[in-house]
Amino acid sequence: MSAHGTPIPMTSVPCGPLAGTADVPGDKSISHRSLILGAMAVGETKITGLLEGEDVLDTAKAMRAFGAEVTRHDDGSWSVFGVGVGGFAEPDKVIDCGNSGTGVRLIMGAMATSPISATFTGDASLNKRPMARITDPISLFGAQSVGRAGGRLPMTIVGAADPVPVNYTVPMPSAQVKSAVLLAGLNAPGKTVVTEKEATRDHTERMLVGFGAEVTTEETEKGRVITLTGQPELKPQTIVVPRDPSSAAFPVCAALIVPGSDVLIPGIGLNPTRAGLFTTLREMGANLTYENEREEGGEPVADLRARFSPDMKGIHVPPERAASMIDEYPILSVVAANASGITMMRGVKELRVKESDRIDAMATGLRDCGVDVEEGDDWWSVTGMGPGMVTGGATCQSHLDHRIAMSFLVLGMAAKAAVSVDDGAPIATSFPIFEPLMSDLGASIHRVNKDAA
Repeated sequence: MSAHGTPIPMTSVPCGPLAGTADVPGDKSISHRSLILGAMAVGETKITGLLEGEDVLDTAKAMRAFGAEVTRHDDGSWSVFGVGVGGFAEPDKVIDCGNSGTGVRLIMGAMATSPISATFTGDASLNKRPMARITDPISLFGAQSVGRAGGRLPMTIVGAADPVPVNYTVPMPSAQVKSAVLLAGLNAPGKTVVTEKEATRDHTERMLVGFGAEVTTEETEKGRVITLTGQPELKPQTIVVPRDPSSAAFPVCAALIVPGSDVLIPGIGLNPTRAGLFTTLREMGANLTYENEREEGGEPVADLRARFSPDMKGIHVPPERAASMIDEYPILSVVAANASGITMMRGVKELRVKESDRIDAMATGLRDCGVDVEEGDDWWSVTGMGPGMVTGGATCQSHLDHRIAMSFLVLGMAAKAAVSVDDGAPIATSFPIFEPLMSDLGASIHRVNKDAA
């Protein structure tokens, strides 16, 4: 089954050159945080460019359930009238976060230091994902949690009535865990300190400062130390959400591997904690350039131009880069299959606890398409076959994972034979316009009518 209903099988047929402009949706990470921090501010936060995928819409519903007024206007902009730090009301119903690990983990953190209870659930994929990485640190503030075996959803969080500040070292590179602790720290007195051994995406820290919180960041021998002063009055903001680099990865990578392609992807966020894929592609020899570099809303932004790159070579991706591109390894493996030589990816064990085990999902599908893949607990490698040499012809399992589905559909654009996915429905969670956008560029993606088969 798909994330939200009936499976939608899809097939991607080898196509001619991709050309044109790809206006990808707003950044998913920033969209989630805009809604949550807007709900914790006092007054009206105005948001333009919000990603209207299912994941973010589920977060908007959750903020309404906690008492914030969240409205979409006819021009596509959004308003959030917040209830203030510590002002969340107790929800009347279970909070369904659908497919979104970011949404559920950040919301758990945000409510953990308010004297209310909330029960969280999600789809079949989300309910398999580990939540102890959130419930362990929020318990230090005084919150309690009861869930399924292994720390799985559905789960009830009982917020701390008298929260205390926390000094916490994040045990794995995870922006979700770091952010959940910082959001919990907002309603705790004193200073909450979070240390991360490896730097992860820093949207939460940047946005907290924008909303008026006192946040300091220091690089030390132990890692990056972030200190938040609790119980601020957050001030509403006007937010322009930059376009999502994780979504941009798909038209970028498609253009690099489809002969003759030349695609412009404007307004992409290039926060250095998110841009690892683009750095890696350029190291492989990709014809990928940054144009019109600028800053919007405190985030570096540029227009990306991607052209067919037949001379790309496999490389060893530095393990310390993993946190800045963890969601992009599936599509990177598709590029690697169309390059020459071996691409080695290490330090990627987080891929095994995403929406699916992304290493296993991509390795299985790539092998079915004729590509040599090796893997271990914390690494995998792809032996490139050169441009246009991937056999294709397989139906790959998406495992309720939007990025797996999109990666295999991109593979089909440059393979010798069409590549299908058993279910493309989860794509709507992050990139609801993926099909028409890619079709406008020249791709040939078809929904399969099983009844007619």
